[in-house]
Amino acid sequence: MRILYHHWLYPGARLARLVLGEKGLDVSLRPVTPWVRDEAFLALNPAGEVPVLVEPTGAVVAGATAVCEYLDEVHADPPLLGTDALARAEVRRLVCWFGEVFRRDVTEPLACEKLLNRVMGGGAPDSRALRAGRTNIHMHLEYIAWLTQSNRFLTGPRPTLADLMAGAHLSLVDYAGDVPWDDHPAAKEWYMLLKCRPCFRPLLTDHEPGLRPAPQYADLDF
Repeated sequence: MRILYHHWLYPGARLARLVLGEKGLDVSLRPVTPWVRDEAFLALNPAGEVPVLVEPTGAVVAGATAVCEYLDEVHADPPLLGTDALARAEVRRLVCWFGEVFRRDVTEPLACEKLLNRVMGGGAPDSRALRAGRTNIHMHLEYIAWLTQSNRFLTGPRPTLADLMAGAHLSLVDYAGDVPWDDHPAAKEWYMLLKCRPCFRPLLTDHEPGLRPAPQYADLDF
């Protein structure tokens, strides 16, 4: 049985779970606490970061991009990176956009401030960061609407790794209740399509004791 070491509050780990689900692969989930030193986990990934995938053969793949591209190469159906060089380049561009730009502009000032900071025992969220994140998210939702104006998903008729990366980040911000869906109906329609996929269902059961999700978080028809 393959094993995925993860933490539900880390977007990269959520992305790996989505890819495994989209591929229909069985996996045993092993939660870890990345900010607590664990020698056994460090032996698997000296960076101490999730996700880490351990194959039934014992092979170890660490890091969100490495795990996801490895899975797409070894389990080619359905293809999540695209079927030609230009398509793969565009998917990788958007994976980088949501994994780096969206993370910096939105995930960190909103989800990390409100969720991860609290789980780690930090203080009250930084109000300036929250204001910045709530301003920044509008541009990103408008970009999703623009990308999907002639497609069901970000790069075409089928979801790719770009959609799953965007969904992994947005799902955390949605848990925190900071996605202004009513202001962005096109982005909401895209997210509803993604949210209804079987691979997404397990993420919607994530929760932290004492840290309740927003009411619409697990609602498929919100």
